[in-house]
This record gives sequence, structure tokens and C-alpha cells, in this order.
Amino acid sequence: MIGQRLEVRQGQGLVITPQLQQAIKLLQLSNLELEAFVEGELERNPLLQRDEGEPGPEAAPEAANDTFPAADMSNADDGELRFVEGSDAHAQSLDARADDLYGDAAPGERVSDRQDEQATDQPGLSDWSRAGSGGLADGEERERPDHREETLWEHLQAQASSAGFGPADHAIALTLIDATDEGGYLRADLGEIAERLGVDEARIEAVLAVCHGFEPTGVMARSAPECLKLQLIERNRFDPAMDALLDNLELLARRDLAALRKVCGVDAEDLAEMIAELKALTPRPGAGFGGEPAQTVVPDVHVRPDPAGGWRVELNADTLPRLLVDKRYHAVVAAGARSETEKTFVADCAAQASWLVKSLDQRARTIMKVASEIVRQQDAFLAFGVEFLRPLTLKTVAEAIEMHESTVSRVTSNKYIATPRGVFELKFFFTAAIQSSDGGAAHSAEAVRQRIKTLIDAEGGDGDVLSDDRIVEILNEAGIDIARRTVAKYREALRIPSSIQRRRLLRAG
Repeated sequence: MIGQRLEVRQGQGLVITPQLQQAIKLLQLSNLELEAFVEGELERNPLLQRDEGEPGPEAAPEAANDTFPAADMSNADDGELRFVEGSDAHAQSLDARADDLYGDAAPGERVSDRQDEQATDQPGLSDWSRAGSGGLADGEERERPDHREETLWEHLQAQASSAGFGPADHAIALTLIDATDEGGYLRADLGEIAERLGVDEARIEAVLAVCHGFEPTGVMARSAPECLKLQLIERNRFDPAMDALLDNLELLARRDLAALRKVCGVDAEDLAEMIAELKALTPRPGAGFGGEPAQTVVPDVHVRPDPAGGWRVELNADTLPRLLVDKRYHAVVAAGARSETEKTFVADCAAQASWLVKSLDQRARTIMKVASEIVRQQDAFLAFGVEFLRPLTLKTVAEAIEMHESTVSRVTSNKYIATPRGVFELKFFFTAAIQSSDGGAAHSAEAVRQRIKTLIDAEGGDGDVLSDDRIVEILNEAGIDIARRTVAKYREALRIPSSIQRRRLLRAG
């Protein structure tokens, strides 16, 4: 029989509270998004106050300004990386801090048991389930332009991501793109970049040669003649006479046409055509993109060599919002609250302010823990350069620090670390791994790519060309378990022709 009846059931379930949702959202915010969110909460919650004082040994725990452990690479050769503990002046737990903050308040004033519509409709309160949206209340919209032009750097970075670079070459390409100005010219010394990244200058030039094929043509040139040369090559109009003209642009600027005709070895009519071709080119290839300046990347973590050996990992205090809860003002408004609505509003503000301070502190500590483990895993990269990146996954880091993999993923999103070799996004250090056929340690995908390139470069001129199947056999003998399709994919990413094409080129040569 079908009917209605009342039943009482007991069960277990996982409920994510609005406060926990806020803590999760804060983890994945970048430092700029976090600053915007904190500014909104400072306007909305009268009990929150920005701590403008300089952090010191007795700084408030809420400022999350501890001295963190440093990595010790004294035993880097044997594969171990120890951490030297620094001074931790604020080792008390988050719960103890909350007790100290509101130890003199009544239980009903510390944590509100009511998160109803009446409370959230009060001025100054926000819906914490939307944490990360900049603290916008219902009906509010952040002002944003309807259309935003793509910047040159975004355009180049998108092409670099699809250019088939390995992790190391992709890092080099991004470094070169960061050194490109708004006009599209590369403003950096290749020798300095090679020294900073720990690679040969020839490899930097090889990556730059690939980047010169990006659109718009002529981008990332180091000079105006090189920019014009790249455009002429694309139009198939670059010849010795035009090369001589580009080498003597100062004569063109002085309108010394007689000297130009002599240098280029052409008559007046040909020189006029060459000059007309130059005028049709674009001397500033980046001028057609959005004029929005590139945002300066502010690192969340700094890694510096420790004088005692190893690496010192520190949070960037400039990116950490330092908030306090005004206890005196809370006492005043709590004493003046008369109605139940006013008491609920004050209690909710106090609870939300306390939870936000604790969430920011926990966010800083979580970033510190993840960054320290990444430094531990990738110490060889910091010491020896980009060639020594190790295979690393989110799961490996999560298991090492006893956190969930999703937490590590959120922490590494939009977070940057400043190292002696440059500023990198934390996700940069997670590279694919290729398993070993003999049960040994896994091999980095980038290392395998370089081995394939080395094998092909060593091919002799007697027609002995390695097929993909032969490369698989050689790699398997070296303990690398790899499939033929993977070898073909890596070879194509390196822009290396197939064995048949290479054999034809050798015969033609």
C-alpha cells in the first residue's frame, strides 16, 4: 500500500561548512586575488583590522610571519635532503590562538549558532560560501571590461605551450617571452639567461630560433634589422642585396642613396624597390596587441642558498595579508547590542573575523609545507640547472606531507617561487615520468627526449639511420620502458624528421 508516514533515520555524511569552503577557496587564490578578497572583508567586517606594524619576533600569530625551516643540501650527493629547523616563535596551535583571542567573551559571542538569512542580510556580513569572489554580496557585480584585447605575452605563451617544447625548453621559452617588450623585441642577454638557468647558450639560441617562428613574424628579434630580416625571409624576399641594405640602415636614415647603391651592388631602380619593400614591413610587431602592461609576477615563496649549506625556504611577507581582530571594539559593540538581531550580527562578525584570520594563517603554512617539499624533491634543479628536473607528481608531494592531492593542486595553482634560477610557477616542477624497465628509479620525460635527440644526432653519414623501433630497443637496453608511439611523439615534438626522411636527406647531401 502506498501512503505517507514519518520515519526517523540516523546516518553519517560529510558536510562542508561555509567556513571550510572559505578555507578551501583561499588556498587557490593568487596573491592579487587574495588581496582583493581581504580588502572586501575589511570593508564588510567592522571587527577586522589591518596590522600595519612591522613584523618582529613578537609579531601576532595571525600575521603568519614565522621563520621557516631551510633545506640542507650537504648530503645532496647521496640523494638525501635534510631540513635545518629555524626558530619558530609562534608554535601554538590555531585553537589555542582562538582561545587567547576570545578567552574573555561569552560562549554565545564567540561562535554564532545561527547562520540564517536574517544574519547574512545585515550590513557588513557576507555569504562565506562565495569566498574567493572578492567578498561581493548578492546583487553586486565586480566592474570589468566587456572586451579585453589579448596581450602580446599571452599570445606568445599560448604558442609556446603548443610548440612541442619539453619542460626544460618550455621554461627557457617562457623566460625569453618574459624578457620581450611591448614592441615585440627581446631585451635580454642570452649569455645571462644561460648562466641563470644553467644551460648552454647554444640551447638558448635553439629555443629562440623556434620562437622566431611565432606570430606575429619578427617577434622576439634582438634588433630592428633582425626583425625586418625575419619578415623578409617569410616573404621569400631576403637576398644578399637586401642583407647588405639591412646592415647599412644608417645610410638609409641619412638618405645616402649613392653609398647604398654601391654597398648593395644594385642600380637606382632596384634600390627604390628594396626601400619600398622595407616600408611595407612592420618594425614593431607587438604594436598590434593589447596595450595592457604585463603584470609583474610577485613570488609567494623565496628560495635562497643557506650560508650553512642547503636552501632556505621563506614565505614572501609582502604577499601575506596581516589581519587582526579588534577586541576592544568588539567589547564595545557587544555591550551596546540590545536586540537579538544585533547580538547575532556582532557574534557572526566575531566568528567570521576569527575564522578568516585562522584561515589565512593556515593557508600560509600549507603553502610553506608544499613549497618546502618541492624544494626537497627538486634540489638537483636548484643546484645544477634545468636538465636535472626530476619526475614529480602531485600524489608524491601529497603523500610526503600527508595532505590530500587536491589540496596540493590548489596550493600550486597561481603560486610562484623565486629561486636563484628564476621565478617559476609551482606547477612547473611537476614533470612526467617514464618507468624503468629494470625496476629502478623512473626517468624524467625531458631526460628521455634529450637521449633520443642525442642518439639521432650521433647517426653517421653512411646511411645508418635509426628507426623508431631501433631507438625503442636501445632505450629498453638502457632500462627505459618506452613504447614506439611515445618515441615518435617525442621525436616529432623535437621537430626531428622520420627515419625515412632523414635517410633521403643524407642521400641528397
